[in-house]
Amino acid sequence: MDMFLTVIGALNEGFLQTLKLFAVTLIGAVPLGLIVSFGSMSRFTPLRWLTKTVVWVIRGTPLMLQLIIIFYIPGYLLESGSPWPSGESGRFLASAAAFIINYACYFSEIYRGGIQGVPIGQQEAGEVLGMTKRQIFFHVTLLQMVKRIVPPMSNEIITLVKDTSIARIISLQEVIWAGYAFLKSSHGYKGLLWPLFFTGVYYLVFNGALTLLFNWVEKKLDYFR
Repeated sequence: MDMFLTVIGALNEGFLQTLKLFAVTLIGAVPLGLIVSFGSMSRFTPLRWLTKTVVWVIRGTPLMLQLIIIFYIPGYLLESGSPWPSGESGRFLASAAAFIINYACYFSEIYRGGIQGVPIGQQEAGEVLGMTKRQIFFHVTLLQMVKRIVPPMSNEIITLVKDTSIARIISLQEVIWAGYAFLKSSHGYKGLLWPLFFTGVYYLVFNGALTLLFNWVEKKLDYFR
């Protein structure tokens, strides 16, 4: 019983780190992705192609590689050394930066598809009614875009929950790291395999809750039909 409580306590601490990384990534990537989508749709050709190139590179390379580059490379290039604080806080900040950039690029493509999927006739109707471009975007385009992007956004967000485990590559102590630590040696126990598999329960429960939430949101947006 003592062993079980010790393992659960360690996994809970790791899962809190996972939740923190998940929340920070969403807070940063959701608005940044919208900004990036504006760049990819810009009428200013250099900005549009620059944005599309960055999105192509980020989406075309593994998140693990991006995380390693963001965490390690600045320390080799800067004379002052790594810009990240030492210890767990530095690893968390580097992970958050990598995840925000990566998911902002994925979200930007979802936003772009949602915005461009709104019939042009509705924007023209807004202009006929004397609405400004800002009013048309927020009162016509944005509201309909939200309905269109909920399914793909929910898939990406659920994927984000699982992708947080990649942060262990730089030794961020998230839930997978905490489970694996008992296999090697942690809290006086060694060779325990079940804590690593038990981490799957955390992901299943959290993703189950998110699935119910997104289903509820989709039902609330049914008035756009």
